Amino acid sequence: MDGLATTLDRSSFAAIAQLTSGQSPATLAQSYSDWWAHMLCSPGKQLQLAAKSGRKLMRLADYAMRSASGSDPEPAIDPLPQDRRFADAAWKRHPFDLIEQAFLLQQQWWHAATTGVSGVTSHHEAIVEFATRQMLDMVSPTNFIPTNPVLQQRILETGGQCLVEGARFFCDDLERLVRGEPAAGTEAYRVGEKVAATAGKVVFRNRVMELIQYAPATETVRPEPILIVPAWIMKYYILDLSPENSLIRWLVGQGYTVFCISWHNPDSADRDLDMEDYRLLGPMAAVDVIQVITGTEKIHAAGYCIGGTLLAITAAAMARDEDERLASVTLFAAQTEFSEPGELGLFIDEAEINLIDAMMWARGFLDSSQMGGAFQMLRSNDLLWSRILSTYLMGEREPMTDLMAWNADGTRMPYAMHAQYLRRLFLDNDLSEGRYEAGGHPVSLSGLRMPIFMVGTETDHVAPWRSTHKLHMLTGAEIRFVLTSGGHNAGIVSEPGHPHRHYRIATRMQDGPAPGPDAWLERAELREGSWWPEWSSWLGSHSGEAAAPPAMGAPERNYPPLGDAPGRYVLER
Repeated sequence: MDGLATTLDRSSFAAIAQLTSGQSPATLAQSYSDWWAHMLCSPGKQLQLAAKSGRKLMRLADYAMRSASGSDPEPAIDPLPQDRRFADAAWKRHPFDLIEQAFLLQQQWWHAATTGVSGVTSHHEAIVEFATRQMLDMVSPTNFIPTNPVLQQRILETGGQCLVEGARFFCDDLERLVRGEPAAGTEAYRVGEKVAATAGKVVFRNRVMELIQYAPATETVRPEPILIVPAWIMKYYILDLSPENSLIRWLVGQGYTVFCISWHNPDSADRDLDMEDYRLLGPMAAVDVIQVITGTEKIHAAGYCIGGTLLAITAAAMARDEDERLASVTLFAAQTEFSEPGELGLFIDEAEINLIDAMMWARGFLDSSQMGGAFQMLRSNDLLWSRILSTYLMGEREPMTDLMAWNADGTRMPYAMHAQYLRRLFLDNDLSEGRYEAGGHPVSLSGLRMPIFMVGTETDHVAPWRSTHKLHMLTGAEIRFVLTSGGHNAGIVSEPGHPHRHYRIATRMQDGPAPGPDAWLERAELREGSWWPEWSSWLGSHSGEAAAPPAMGAPERNYPPLGDAPGRYVLER
């Protein structure tokens, strides 16, 4: 009976998850109930909001009178710096200027209404504020023909043809979605041809990953190879896009022997793969193979996003076991402490994890479309509504880029691993608090003593830089921390020569005092350009003298080349 009850409950929650795209209606209801109940008990807050409403109406009326006089009045309110919806000069014309100002004032009022209510839990407040913002974004005047002067002008200029084109784009995208085909334009970026085209060989394969060794591009190389551990939430070639912005190709050109893990795209048969499987069959297996192929004693290891989290766990376990093969550790936008994961934390509580767990239990994996939906909601203006406006109403499809094509090449995550990752890391924060076990024993990040290079990005919605920075508080190792312009992906793909790039950099010496993020920001040096040369220089300072490059694979040691890069796993859909 217990087994039947569990199966029925999980089936029910899985059905709810499918209807709500993995969002918990219970969490949303609890959040709004908490907010509303405390709002009813807060006459002071109600009075404050009433006063704000009156002041905003007066500001709008004053603006309307000054605008009607024919002058060019100062606006009653300006959009937030990241809000580009009303940038066009057409929004300055009457009556659209009043529509814009009324919407922005209302948006500001709702922010005040959903925050600062005494007694509401911080998690519930964040959800209410976020959900209300999503509803306001949905009804923004930019999304409707009668209230968007830019769209009206486009319709007049094209004689309505833009709407016809938009409808055609919509039907094409819908057909592709139903057939499970990639987005339009991605065919121009074929994996292994236009992207993921750096020369190399697959030198090892197991059920979790392929290990790629890249061909040398210089006569001599540093004796310490670099192992890259990408996130299995994404295809590895985010770091090997087009030749001009491929981090892997650039590293090879700097005189390094580079190895990269290419993860298998799991399906239902892989439902029981967990974090320990990924650690042992991923970076630990790769380190063993690299040591055999190159004969090196030391390896530089770099991890990106969740791959960086796994690398930190691996490095801590190696330090605990007195395994000193890592010469250094580099973490790209990777969290090791999860108490403040940013807006992604909105989707992680007991109710949400229960729903996601049931959804994954039913299928054995979490699909990329379900993960992508959550990320789109975090930046709905940029990733959802602006795309709908420009593509389906303006009739202008945004040109495909290598980064966009990569983003459309989704991956899945196995049930056991993702459930463990969400609960033990995000929800319970076991890693930073010393409860996370690897190899049957706890690991501690305080055991990391090798030099560490870290990269955070200024506008990261997945791994906020203030969260990644917290590793300073967890280990006494030397940490060179870089804060670069851009977001979770574009900030990392920041090749030399990329326009409008800058970064801040500072080093905490071994066993030195741990600065908080604000203190670090005050003393960090601002520099223009790409951070890539900074990393190469740092790696060089922790490397030996250059020598002849190693052979590709080691056939005599049972590691023959198995085929050309990018291998088989990256092509799995």
